[in-house]
Amino acid sequence: MELFRSTNFDFLGKKWPFIIASLVLTVAGLSSLAMRGGPRYGIEFKGGILMTVRFQSTPPLDDIRSALDKALPNAPTVQSFESGTNEVSIGTEGADDQTLARNRQIVLDTLKTRFAQPNAPANQGKLDLNNSNTEALVERLRDPMQSAGAGLSDEQLQKLAQAIMDFRNTPPQSGLIAYLDNLSRVPGVTPKVLDVVKQQCYLAPYSALRGTEVVGPKVGNDLKHQAIYATLLALAGMLVYIWFRFEWIYGLGAVIAVFHDTIITIGVFSLLNKQIDLTVIAALLTLVGYSMNDTIVIFDRIRENLKMNLRMPLEAVINLSVNQTLSRTVMTSGLTFLTCIALFLFGGPVLHGFALALVIGIIVGTYSSVFIASPIVLFWHDYADARRKTVPVVSAGPAGNAKPAARVKGAEKVSK
Repeated sequence: MELFRSTNFDFLGKKWPFIIASLVLTVAGLSSLAMRGGPRYGIEFKGGILMTVRFQSTPPLDDIRSALDKALPNAPTVQSFESGTNEVSIGTEGADDQTLARNRQIVLDTLKTRFAQPNAPANQGKLDLNNSNTEALVERLRDPMQSAGAGLSDEQLQKLAQAIMDFRNTPPQSGLIAYLDNLSRVPGVTPKVLDVVKQQCYLAPYSALRGTEVVGPKVGNDLKHQAIYATLLALAGMLVYIWFRFEWIYGLGAVIAVFHDTIITIGVFSLLNKQIDLTVIAALLTLVGYSMNDTIVIFDRIRENLKMNLRMPLEAVINLSVNQTLSRTVMTSGLTFLTCIALFLFGGPVLHGFALALVIGIIVGTYSSVFIASPIVLFWHDYADARRKTVPVVSAGPAGNAKPAARVKGAEKVSK
């Protein structure tokens, strides 16, 4: 399938606006990184806690963020998941395990005070059933069960409490019971038992037990170094591959273009104050392969055309090659770009960083193959040709006296 036939665009004639734009973006991004002290790393790299909290209704993000900003020493990250789940992700940083544990408890206490309302008259002294475990429920029900004449053995009480927790954690509750009367569907919860549960428990409008991920500072630092090493090793491997397949200048041009794509993408993240987490690193590694593949396709066509057009100037060969691969570039990059735009617009906050990195990288990576990698090859060959055409020539005088060596461009004639 070809979208364009017999095009003859002078791509290399328009290279300077793109090169200047790349220089501006690179300088702006590096300046932003320098002023901010480096990229804004996510919790995976700095160390911290990532908690998932589910609410009964739409999460009040502004209220959550405001309450936690006042309670925590460092501003937390608060993001909602896709619509319909009523889930929110809360991230806090920590320099050591003790700080992480303290920050986690601060988050739990703040949510409890702000949203669970344990001090309300109807809730005072009661256990929050949506945010408690089996052992806490057993301890809370043991004596009241005896007083209500519904005494159970420890084993029976343990099974009852576990049945209630299993009911809470399975769909459609999924960790959040809306009404205590719903417990009547749990085996073993008789009307008398339900009355005791209502007297001893209440339901917070959220559940903070959905999931907690803890990343220690040492693990975060190791992940950061591994991400850098993975990127550098990928680039080094591709440089060696292209060096053997073409020649070293092609490999250098391709690697510089990929470095260009990566630096600009990270720089834009810094300019937008977006954090870089593991999903963004995955996107960057994807872009390394994507941009390199696009560059190799163009280089391969250049190599074929050089064999068939021996007398054609290199710039004309490169333009011809880019025009011949234009349909493939537009279809591949265009469809991938549309997919990434869809992820960016509709993928939700969890995929936002990943999709944004892909959107930026595909735009930059597509034009870098044409306007960055190809001009590097052209500049080098022009420079090498100029060096070859300038050769030292020794001219002799009429009497045979030697004259100083002269450099005659092109070695087209020798003065006598």
